[in-house]
Amino acid sequence: MTTTTGSSLARATRRIARIATALLVAGSSASALADDGRGPMLSLGDSVVFGFIEQDGYAYVNPENFLGYPEIAGHALHLDASNPSCPGETSASFLSATAPDNGCHSYRASFPLHESYAGTQMEFARSFLGAHRNTRLITLSLGANDGFLLQAACGGDPACIQAGLPAALAAVYGNLNTILSNLRASGFKGMLMVVNYYSLDYSDPAQTGLTVALNQALAGAAAANGAVVADAFTAFYKVAARPFAAGNTCKSGLLNGSASSATACDDHPSLTGQRLLARTVQAAYLGARRAGD
Repeated sequence: MTTTTGSSLARATRRIARIATALLVAGSSASALADDGRGPMLSLGDSVVFGFIEQDGYAYVNPENFLGYPEIAGHALHLDASNPSCPGETSASFLSATAPDNGCHSYRASFPLHESYAGTQMEFARSFLGAHRNTRLITLSLGANDGFLLQAACGGDPACIQAGLPAALAAVYGNLNTILSNLRASGFKGMLMVVNYYSLDYSDPAQTGLTVALNQALAGAAAANGAVVADAFTAFYKVAARPFAAGNTCKSGLLNGSASSATACDDHPSLTGQRLLARTVQAAYLGARRAGD
């Protein structure tokens, strides 16, 4: 009886030890998986990144009223998103406080951004990366406001816009190349990602053609710096092309309604649009990581 009990106890002890070891190994693996990919995420750019929508009165004094794709994608990817974007930022004003912008300077003078900083977005990015060496992902959306400045300077005249487009796109390419190369030169070892632009109306060949041309400049700068492209253009098109929208991005529900018209939209993504952008960023990030494994 004593021998049998002792033997049973020994077997039970060994079983418990094996289970404990298995749980320890499983726990370690789970912990490793949980830590895989964790870290900061830095999202740079303009009003699309900021999550800008037309608000009433005092809503602008609290940046938490604006939700962009960085916060949504960061949550999904278990990354801590930092979003220093500025509504109206151009590729030039990102680098220089004296360069022309499309409203970023005036917005910052009146209302807070998601992140507080005194200099340019480029300066913030370098400082952030110096303090957060474990940053996993940088997203960048810039260039649309460069196009809007050209349209404004031309008064909407198509011939003028076409004449000025090559120089404007060359400037966007040059500025993005500088930005991306500076980010990499800061010692950043994670993933660089350029998020391109959707067309405001895929049923309008002229407007969509300008977006395609801009996205080609962005893709060129991305390729020159080993950056991934998150294809918002295609993601939005797949929704806008459905029969109920017939190519019209506004009718697809992906853009915010205009404050001046019940049947028009502004240029910025609705919450549905921001979620689609977030899914596009998430898919590009995970796809690039799988390809690199």
